[in-house]
Amino acid sequence: MTEFDNLNLSLEEGILTITISRVSKLNALNTETVQEIGTAMQEAFDNDEVKGIIFTGEGDKAFVAGADIAEIAELNELVGRRFSEKGQDIFSMIEESPKPVIAAVNGFALGGGCELAMACHIRVASENAQFGQPEVKLGLIPGYGGTQRLTQLVGKGKAMELMMTGDMISAQEALRLRLVNHVTTFADLMPRTREMMRKIVSKAPLAIGLIVDCVNAWFDKEEHGYQTEANAFSRCCGSDDFIEGTHAFLEKRKPVFHGQ
Repeated sequence: MTEFDNLNLSLEEGILTITISRVSKLNALNTETVQEIGTAMQEAFDNDEVKGIIFTGEGDKAFVAGADIAEIAELNELVGRRFSEKGQDIFSMIEESPKPVIAAVNGFALGGGCELAMACHIRVASENAQFGQPEVKLGLIPGYGGTQRLTQLVGKGKAMELMMTGDMISAQEALRLRLVNHVTTFADLMPRTREMMRKIVSKAPLAIGLIVDCVNAWFDKEEHGYQTEANAFSRCCGSDDFIEGTHAFLEKRKPVFHGQ
């Protein structure tokens, strides 16, 4: 397996655990990390020893606490579109994986972290986990498929509320909304997730892959939804509100938005 700068990989009993490892940044996603996730997924597809994949974050605070705001603050409309489409492509690799993928959410799952968890087939959360799509606070929208997957998982009205307010929700609220499948203690998170994955990979691999295909086919998989999101994300990247939101975050002050 490739050695990565921002991921730790371990393979045991056919289960590949991919740990996002940027603890000083609360495991926030930067472009390099997203690209590494894509490479790790492709290697997992190509490795017959890998039967299932678990994503988690390093430490006890965060699964993935969003994106790297300093990097995002440099985006413009053209680069923003590419940024969004690249993330969408890689997260779609996870969603469409013929091998089962479970997110073990061990803390904050915000922005891109929530989008990463939603791209996985199943989500198990520890009691301290919190979920949210707070991009609106930066003058942005979710850009890695969040507008589509959150709506699919929790319904249109609640998805609108969560994305428009940028509010965080607890693990128990996420369970009530069916955003996650199970909530457990922090200590039991990985054992519980591995136990579930062992049960899944004991079944017929072809059937598992076809279940993924069939369930995903229930949703409208035309590209216009994701393309609409990428277009909107790109437009945000060219706005004054985006510049104000990212600069305010980095300067640790409250943003003042003007709607342009």
